[in-house]
Amino acid sequence: MIEGMAAPIAPAHVTDIQQVLADHSRYWGERDLRSLHLLALVQEFGSTCLVARDDTGILGYLVGFVTPDATGYVHLIATRDDARGTGLGRRLYDAFTEAARKQGAVRLKAITSVTNTGSVAFHRSLGFDARVQEDYNGPGQPMVVFTRPLPEPGQA
Repeated sequence: MIEGMAAPIAPAHVTDIQQVLADHSRYWGERDLRSLHLLALVQEFGSTCLVARDDTGILGYLVGFVTPDATGYVHLIATRDDARGTGLGRRLYDAFTEAARKQGAVRLKAITSVTNTGSVAFHRSLGFDARVQEDYNGPGQPMVVFTRPLPEPGQA
């Protein structure tokens, strides 16, 4: 297993996402989520799109942005198969939280499919409220919506 705690986290570049896409199954297994990797998000929201890398490549990444209503929205977060269980996902969220806070975010939000039990458990472990919202992604397409207020800086 890779020691994810040592990997520095930095703003992502389009080439990072292209590298992730070239090795997609290492991050997402059998799920094909390539269509969700919108390079425009990295182009436009580079300071809130993050990667953790070491000499073996990209260990994990987060694509997110801050909405006009001060919500830090996490569009994608993934860790490479050999970096799971190292705390890297939590570190990516912490780094995103700070970047989003600098842009005025007062809450965080993310979504996942109702069948993604790993994501639900992970987000709950980070203190998110998880609620199923019917028809979120269109008729008959419920999603789990995660929300969490951001504490004031210096608070837990």
